[in-house]
Amino acid sequence: MNSFTITDSNFEAEVLQSPVPVLLDFWAEWCGPCKAISPVIEEIAGEYSDRLKVGKINVDKNSILAEKHGIVSIPTLILYKDGVLTSQKSGAMPKNNIVAMFKDLI
Repeated sequence: MNSFTITDSNFEAEVLQSPVPVLLDFWAEWCGPCKAISPVIEEIAGEYSDRLKVGKINVDKNSILAEKHGIVSIPTLILYKDGVLTSQKSGAMPKNNIVAMFKDLI
């Protein structure tokens, strides 16, 4: 597994202070579309591991982060670069749409 778990407690260090862009996957165990895109997220984490961090945030266990980001549907993917939220998309989507979120920033 190339992605890592982001929690309320490690968000600042792992995301806001990251030297590389960070793609966040907001998900939950009970979410079918989340499970559907999970292998794609892992594939991206492996392929871009030297230029991109990929973090997974379980919305049921990290409600503060979910609320802070206004998450109303999952999966939601959010991209941070230099501590700034640069893009956000909700719903299951093909790999090329996910890569398009960050390819110009890495």
